[in-house]
Amino acid sequence: MASGIVVSLQEEVMCPICLELLTEPLSLDCGHSFCQACITANNMVSMNDPDEDRRCPVCRISYEPGNLRPNRHVANIVQRLREVKLSPEVEQERHLCLRHGEKLMLFCEEDREVICWLCERSQEHHGHHTFLMEEVAQDYQKKLQEALEKLREKQLEAEELEVKVRADIAAWKDQIQRERENVKAVFQKLRKNLKYEEVKEMQKLKRKEEVGLRNLADSEHVLIQQSQLVRNLMSDVERRLKGSTMEMLQDVNDIMKRSETLTLKKPRTLPKGQRRTCSALDLTDIQQVYNGLTDVQRYWGKETSQDHQATLFSSSFRCFHFLLGLIF
Repeated sequence: MASGIVVSLQEEVMCPICLELLTEPLSLDCGHSFCQACITANNMVSMNDPDEDRRCPVCRISYEPGNLRPNRHVANIVQRLREVKLSPEVEQERHLCLRHGEKLMLFCEEDREVICWLCERSQEHHGHHTFLMEEVAQDYQKKLQEALEKLREKQLEAEELEVKVRADIAAWKDQIQRERENVKAVFQKLRKNLKYEEVKEMQKLKRKEEVGLRNLADSEHVLIQQSQLVRNLMSDVERRLKGSTMEMLQDVNDIMKRSETLTLKKPRTLPKGQRRTCSALDLTDIQQVYNGLTDVQRYWGKETSQDHQATLFSSSFRCFHFLLGLIF
């Protein structure tokens, strides 16, 4: 009974990859545990294929290598199981061939598996090189140890790459934040300058309006005086025409000269439809600058790869900043 429980526990703490008791067990987010060497090898395979996500070999749920955590509870159970000695019957069953029931004593070099003497004589292993397990144990122990050392080196390399990627992520975020703040500052300056130019132009228009209205008022005053003079002369002529011959001809030379020499002064007028000149850029100029920048951006987007976009964005932004300096 106790032996059966031990066997069941051994099955529970068996690595799904190598089918042996877990060694230095690591747990994924999904809850499954694997030998450190086995899951590291699985990570290496995924890294060699960029399109392949790292997935749990059991449930196929994605995981991040950085989230792997040692499972000390399972490691303690495995350690206790290794210290437990099974009954002779159970130990004997574990060392018997499942197919033939014979004792497992040989090792097939081609298939790299433990077999019995009947397996050696079967068609499946015909022509294979077989050895006693004791003969190859030391050699494979050395190979496995070397493989484990290489896997540990690769694990360290993978961890260093992860650290580098995290540093690149942080640096990229900082760069974009600086660019964002730079863009914000430039457009704040643009809005400030535009507001300043607007106020300045409004003040110019106000002064121009005052000067124009003052000139027109002076012209209006002159026209009123001229109209009064013409009306007085007309009244004098009409009075003479209605009077006697003596009254009409008396001092007629004076009134004729006054009528002939009367010249109306035309008032000063303001030009209509004249295009107003402004020191700041008008909407047409601003639209031309914007269209030019858009064309450059479109050209760069077609002619360059995505890897160069950050450099080009920074260059184009500096060009835009330079244009703003020329504008204002």
